[in-house]
Amino acid sequence: MKTYTKDSLIDALRDIREQGWIASRRPGNHGAVGNTLEDLLGIVENNLPIPNAAEWELKAQREGTTSLTTLFHMEPSPTACKFVPHILLPHYGWQHQKDGIQYSVDERSFRQTLSAKIFSDRGFGVLLDKTQRKIVISFDASKIAERHAQWQQFVRQGIGFNQIDPQPYWGFDDLFYKLGSKLHNCFYIKAEQKRVNKKEYFHYHKILMLRHLSQQKFINAIEIGSIYVDFDARTGHNHGTKFRIVQSVIPNLYEECFSL
Repeated sequence: MKTYTKDSLIDALRDIREQGWIASRRPGNHGAVGNTLEDLLGIVENNLPIPNAAEWELKAQREGTTSLTTLFHMEPSPTACKFVPHILLPHYGWQHQKDGIQYSVDERSFRQTLSAKIFSDRGFGVLLDKTQRKIVISFDASKIAERHAQWQQFVRQGIGFNQIDPQPYWGFDDLFYKLGSKLHNCFYIKAEQKRVNKKEYFHYHKILMLRHLSQQKFINAIEIGSIYVDFDARTGHNHGTKFRIVQSVIPNLYEECFSL
């Protein structure tokens, strides 16, 4: 693996920008924009080998994308409750569409992408408790859509319509510590894209250097609905609870943003 200083990495990124349109090294791969940049730099999985410097992350995205990117995985507290397998799946889960076919006949699913902006059509949402400095998952049966009437009856006859007790939560400080271990400092690259004869090309035209991750800006992004809590579990397997962000919002999480 090639080793960089921070300055030599900046020079390498500028050189890639000057090359103009570059053919994708990973055709058909959803992450091709990042994979191609890694190949050009000679690095592996966003790991930037910059000795004697604070940790840096490399993020590349297609210009104009509205897709979400995963910031980190983190199960809710109190962790001893094991909320997803012990509470959410058995009491609030619904029949898996492949139960009795690919999975057992009693396979249940709990897949929700939640934000603080709006409750889901199954009545789940994210609330910020600034006094206790935590975010919580809330359940409000009045928000359940009519099309989920059968599932609504299952919840009513089972655990009932009261608030989840105890409520799953994450402390502000715990979340920020987790995020800081991943994105303390970041080189953020935007790429235009085009297709010629069914082949994808990238132009890595915008280079940003992001420094000093801000806890307050991170919490603000959750509050305005730019960061989501994503549950993806079925009875036989919990794929993990993820915090995901609208990619274009990442620079807004930092105190300093330099265009190179």
